[in-house]
Amino acid sequence: MDRVVLDTNALMMPVECGVRVFEELDRLLETYECYTVEPVVAELQSLAESGHGTESTAARVGYDLTDRCEILETEATYADDALVELADERACDYVVTNDRPLRDRLSVAVICVRGQNKLAIQ
Repeated sequence: MDRVVLDTNALMMPVECGVRVFEELDRLLETYECYTVEPVVAELQSLAESGHGTESTAARVGYDLTDRCEILETEATYADDALVELADERACDYVVTNDRPLRDRLSVAVICVRGQNKLAIQ
């Protein structure tokens, strides 16, 4: 079973990019388990409480989607560092993110938006 970790922007994709993240993961992967990390949850909470714009709405939706993920604890307090830590430890098979600097740091396959509203493995 594939282990997939979702970044903050992955959980915000339904609102920001029109991507149905879990449907797309179903399409790409036969069997998988979804995870995220505590710093991502904290970042979503902070963004959700920051206002009433699209980003805040996307963060609230993303926070709700964390219910579909197991939340992992890591030594890192910064979300990107936590995801890199998991990848380096081979604790995941894929990371879902559109964050280019993060993608460049990861040592596992990345799933990101391709085209209008589809995910692809890179």
